[in-house]
Amino acid sequence: MSAPTRRTRRALVLSLAVVGVAIVAFAVRRPLLMSAPRCLAGRWHGCYDTENGVLLMMLVGLPIAALVGWALARFRRATGGTTAWRTSLAEVGAVYGTVPLVWITMMPGPGAGIVPGRVSLVPLRDLLTMGPIGIGGNLLIFAALGFFAPMRFAVLASVPRILALGAGCSALVEIAQYVLRLDRVSSVDDVLVNAAGAVLAGLASRHWWRTPAEAPSDRPRPAPAWSD
Repeated sequence: MSAPTRRTRRALVLSLAVVGVAIVAFAVRRPLLMSAPRCLAGRWHGCYDTENGVLLMMLVGLPIAALVGWALARFRRATGGTTAWRTSLAEVGAVYGTVPLVWITMMPGPGAGIVPGRVSLVPLRDLLTMGPIGIGGNLLIFAALGFFAPMRFAVLASVPRILALGAGCSALVEIAQYVLRLDRVSSVDDVLVNAAGAVLAGLASRHWWRTPAEAPSDRPRPAPAWSD
């Protein structure tokens, strides 16, 4: 693939990402702005311990995440990496798109530390009670991980492995909720929906999945040996 074509595709993906974020931000602008005064004042309570506050700060921090990705890519290109942009975008995107959403799922309920842990192991029993917002949120929790992980690691570039990654990470979160007694229900349906979201997002990025032949391509190239 020629360099102009790669640049065009990168610009198209970036443009689509910006448009998508703008649409989401516009759709949820009212509840997010409710947390803006506390977040701007640097208060923990009312900002980082609320879903709206975390999502607002996630959107506000997007330029910083983009700057970090750009800096990583520039460093890798300077050291001879041939997949610098894709690797850097995948690393930053996977972390930035996953950690805040996991933070939200780990927020304690009003009875945290008091009520015993609750477990729901019957598949599809809780799915009907989630509602569209609950299902959509669960699909997004590990979507960034499913989208970017196979772009970064060739070993994860298959649907079964993305499914296993999403299900495994989700199961760890559900176990942590139960062990820490966060007043949340540890449900097998959460694991199923989280894993489905990771797979769907992974399929969306399939064109950019890393191949085994590209695995060492982001390492610094050795300097040429000169002989007299």
